[in-house]
Amino acid sequence: MKIRVQSFARFREIFGSEQIMEMEEGATLAALLLEIGAGSPAARSALFDEDGILRKYIILMRNKKRVNREEIAAIILNDGDEIALYPPVAGG
Repeated sequence: MKIRVQSFARFREIFGSEQIMEMEEGATLAALLLEIGAGSPAARSALFDEDGILRKYIILMRNKKRVNREEIAAIILNDGDEIALYPPVAGG
């Protein structure tokens, strides 16, 4: 199945603005994030801390709805899902 992943702000420099990920049926959001992180050391470091835990500041959206980070291992992806990755947002 194909999952569309969009990255914003500084994540665009690491992951590109958009990518289509091919995942197995029944894959979870956690599995998708691991797959994205496997792309390079910079990608892994951007998403996960030294212990392999998703960084707390990352904002995840699935089909334009915010995802509770505690649920990423239980969220089963569907063909055509759109995932958005946002780094921390700062401003003044």
